[in-house]
Amino acid sequence: MKRIYFFSLVLAAVLMVFSSHAVAQQKHDVKLMTGPMGGSWYPLGGAISDAVQKEIPGVTMAVAPGGGVGNVEGVQFGKCDLGFSNSSSAVDGVNGRPPFKAKMTKMRQVANLYPQYFQMVVMADSGINSVTDLKGKSISPGPKGHTGEFVSRQVLQVYGLSYKDMSKVHHVGYNDSVALMKDGHVDGWLFCTTAPASSVIDLSSTKKIKLISLPEDKIKAVQALNAGYGRRLIKKGTYQGVDYDVQGFGFFTHLIAREDLPEDLVYQITKTMVNNLPRFAMVVKAMQGVTAEDLATDIGVPFHPGALRYYKEIGAIK
Repeated sequence: MKRIYFFSLVLAAVLMVFSSHAVAQQKHDVKLMTGPMGGSWYPLGGAISDAVQKEIPGVTMAVAPGGGVGNVEGVQFGKCDLGFSNSSSAVDGVNGRPPFKAKMTKMRQVANLYPQYFQMVVMADSGINSVTDLKGKSISPGPKGHTGEFVSRQVLQVYGLSYKDMSKVHHVGYNDSVALMKDGHVDGWLFCTTAPASSVIDLSSTKKIKLISLPEDKIKAVQALNAGYGRRLIKKGTYQGVDYDVQGFGFFTHLIAREDLPEDLVYQITKTMVNNLPRFAMVVKAMQGVTAEDLATDIGVPFHPGALRYYKEIGAIK
């Protein structure tokens, strides 16, 4: 009887190992939506994809451009499996606030990543010193469906302005915005990304630029629209020719997933991200010093069970 019991235990153990191995070898084709070319999201997405495909057998991860608002909707409606977004947009999605038409109930948090800065760039000799001065000018607030574009509209709103007050609005990405600024076809470029931003460095290498600060009352007015906005300071010297501090606001970039993405898969992706943080910091400078505890920061979006399990396992979440 004891021998039969012993062999039963051995058989159960073997089956468990076989089952775990089968799960690990299960093939998954994952789509990650990032951001426009020229920003920090696309290369970071590429680095995450490379790490995941090297460390998780059977997983392929395709990276595609996207935007903070559009990626939330992409995850919600199954157009992608993972996506980068901004904490402000995701919280709006959870609560069903504009620009979303309903609550984004199928979105789950995987990892908080790094701070983003709302930035407004104009030419040094443009005579534009305030958002008010953009009236009647040509602006580039980013493609529709991107968080930066929605935030740009909110900033104009607290000044009593809208796109109708502009001479022209170019809904293009970073690289095209730089080209339009260089050619004199855009007077003001409004966007959200890291500081320094490579695209602005590119622009400032050939043109004299300046950044517009937001006064205290306007920062508070924007924060009243979304509690997820936090104060940000772009220190003097961040960009060539900008020898003064720039006051403003921003939020956090984070990674979200479909709620029905397998728990074990998200667990492995989260583990891979934690293990590769130094590598990601080489791709996006803003990730230097980011820890597992930072990734596990609660920003108001429910965690995916797989990510939560890993963070609790390593003590990043108690």
